[in-house]
Amino acid sequence: MTSKTLQKDTMRVLKETSRTFYIPITFLDKELKLTVAAAYLAMRAIDEIEDHEDVSNETKHDVLLKVADLLLAPQFDNEEYVSVLAPIQDKMPEVTLRLADWIEVCPAEARAIVTSATSEMAGGMAKWALANWQVHTREDLDDYTYYVAGLVGVMLSELWEWSAGIKTDRELAIGYGRGLQAVNILRNEQEDMDERGVSFVPDNWSRTELFAYAEENLAKADLYMQDITKRSIKLFCRLPLALAHKTLQAMREGREKVSRAEVEATVEEIQQD
Repeated sequence: MTSKTLQKDTMRVLKETSRTFYIPITFLDKELKLTVAAAYLAMRAIDEIEDHEDVSNETKHDVLLKVADLLLAPQFDNEEYVSVLAPIQDKMPEVTLRLADWIEVCPAEARAIVTSATSEMAGGMAKWALANWQVHTREDLDDYTYYVAGLVGVMLSELWEWSAGIKTDRELAIGYGRGLQAVNILRNEQEDMDERGVSFVPDNWSRTELFAYAEENLAKADLYMQDITKRSIKLFCRLPLALAHKTLQAMREGREKVSRAEVEATVEEIQQD
């Protein structure tokens, strides 16, 4: 596959995998757009392993740890990756099977940022898979949300600095990721319990504490935005954040999520500012 063909195919898979993130990624300049698309798909690749209901937690743990190691090598070994994936290969979607492509399409200068963060995420997911995602304390919740979302905020901040010289606060970057994830946890709380027997809510917490946790981290995300001066990057960051705030408000009003019309209106609002 030629470089141009792979780039085009990357955006196709991104659009098919997540319409939510496809839109803000298209706001970015070309090189950064490709980098963030590759990073999203690499992280989605390992997320599909962590989430699959027909793969045992022990297998998830073993596969994710091996993938974490492979991602730290100077050159990603796709043959070894295929071998590691072999026991679960027939259960995995395209995005997971093609991890090597997402690494290849990522601009070389940014590749180490993406593979290092994805490796750390895979290691954290492996740990939580073995623990069956049983969150008991605020510290547990902080740890879990760091690995699956706060870490994304840190990686993006490194990419903003690489691409545009923008420096941001690490704790606020983590808050940005955690805030989005906390909203997802609130929205999917019943589904996670019904379908996976998993609760990300600390012992003795009600939804009141979970709402407060989400708001606390979204407040950090709002502060994080103040350091971002480049319009295209600001647009990218603002859309998921605006949707998270609106989803939180919708749930407070007793709705499950924002409507498609509200999403479209938010996209227009963001672009007009």
